[in-house]
Amino acid sequence: MTEAPVAERGALVLFSGGQDSTTCLAWALERYRRVETIGFDYGQRHAVELACREPVRRGLRELSPVWDDRLGDDHVVDAGVIASIGRTALTSDAAIEMDERGLPTTFVPGRNLLFLVLAGAVAVRRKLTILVGGMCETDFSGYPDCRDDSVKAMQVALNLGMDQRFALETPLMRLDKSATWRLAETLGGARLVDLVRTGTHTCYLGEHRSLHPWGYGCGNCPACVLRARGYDAYQATRVAR
Repeated sequence: MTEAPVAERGALVLFSGGQDSTTCLAWALERYRRVETIGFDYGQRHAVELACREPVRRGLRELSPVWDDRLGDDHVVDAGVIASIGRTALTSDAAIEMDERGLPTTFVPGRNLLFLVLAGAVAVRRKLTILVGGMCETDFSGYPDCRDDSVKAMQVALNLGMDQRFALETPLMRLDKSATWRLAETLGGARLVDLVRTGTHTCYLGEHRSLHPWGYGCGNCPACVLRARGYDAYQATRVAR
């Protein structure tokens, strides 16, 4: 049996409600005939991101009739076992600092690996063969499960362990945050940039009261610093055009 062209295959996007995953969702909606989303409730300190997911999905539908037609079901999976295994700065009120390995305490060991396993299990049942994630090793906090090698290894493991032909797509892997903002503009123009800026949540501390030029957040945690720095660089490139 001949495999369907990539554009005709269905995609499942790991969608947290943050900047990167929203950009990845728009990217997938431009490419695949059917796109579903999956989110994870893992006891995260910034659980407000979960509340952002459905409004962002509605916003994407309103941006394009094609996207509206292609965007399918959403799935939220209880991954609370992550918080029960050990204390991190993303699953407790622990201080955000560097640990003895040189990794930030916001690193949740195994988080993205588990997310991909759970996404694969859902994708099998939904007959979706493309998994899309916002992992990036260019402008990130150093998490080992965001590295390209880790994602490639998971693709091999998922295909062997589930007897599938999954393709794991990471459109942001080689982009810095400034380029991620530019990608959003390319995909959906100023309206998508504004949706990302005002509708998503990335702040590790869950601060969603203060709206900065780059979006909501505390302005001081690593996620906010990366997002703000990237937005400033993106704005500078727009002025220079």
